[in-house]
Amino acid sequence: MTYYEYGDNDVLQLRDIPDPKVGPGQILVRVTRASVNPVDWKVMSGALDSMLEAHFPVVPGWDVAGVVEGLGPDTPEFAVGDRVAAYARKMVVSGGTFAEYIAMPAEFAAPIPEGVSDEQAAALPLTGLTAKRSIEALQVTDSDIVLLHAASGGVGYLAAQQAVLRGARVIGTCSPDNFDKLRAVGATPVEYGDGLTERLREAAPEGIDAVADFVGGVLGTTLEVLGDGDRHVSIADPEVTEHGGRWLWVRPDGAGLAELLQLVAAGDLTVDIDRILPLGEVAEGFRLSRNGEANGKIVIDVER
Repeated sequence: MTYYEYGDNDVLQLRDIPDPKVGPGQILVRVTRASVNPVDWKVMSGALDSMLEAHFPVVPGWDVAGVVEGLGPDTPEFAVGDRVAAYARKMVVSGGTFAEYIAMPAEFAAPIPEGVSDEQAAALPLTGLTAKRSIEALQVTDSDIVLLHAASGGVGYLAAQQAVLRGARVIGTCSPDNFDKLRAVGATPVEYGDGLTERLREAAPEGIDAVADFVGGVLGTTLEVLGDGDRHVSIADPEVTEHGGRWLWVRPDGAGLAELLQLVAAGDLTVDIDRILPLGEVAEGFRLSRNGEANGKIVIDVER
């Protein structure tokens, strides 16, 4: 799946392009599954052009699961035939994961353990690593009360589980439709919207120690419920840096992804998948993501 200029879904084209070259320290992966993230269609719109260089034609997609098909020089970590997953964002937007093959640095990739499906592995990297980076940046411990804004979303749901695994008490904002989803992983749901600050104070009268914002537009609420010196991060609002917080952007991290995949294999981390679409329906996946119609990750089956 490619696009030759920025735009909406109508710029997407399913076309044959040359296979990627495999350089030193890189692996060539035959893609079996990929997954959609909002950043995919945001990049396609041109909204991130000031930050990310694009070389057209662009193959979108940053999440991948597949099989190692080839090795560049000095890649002892993997062998041909290994199942791997990766958050495959590169310095230049071009050769992405909605394709039959992708070449990437070996350190981006993680082995997929037995018992983890390609669908689970492809749905995990960007959201899972973003959640991991957020919880680690907050230095969450078993003595913390942690607030997650948009806790039932792609990143928030995985962050809630990782914070619970650390022993924290987790409060997550979401719609009432997702209350049971959060309760099932050990978090306390609180409805977002008007009156949120008061509901949070009722849920945690002793105060909130750390906040992660996965939606944006909630900085005022965060500052109202946090005490002096407490920790907060956002993946959606750079303004947090002006108020003692940290703005996060996830990095490719094969070692970190390997830890998350082991949690999935052990049954300690659940990956939420909404549906699986063939490669030819990436535009439909983008539409569903843009309109908020998916409750879980949209996986792309490249083999269909």
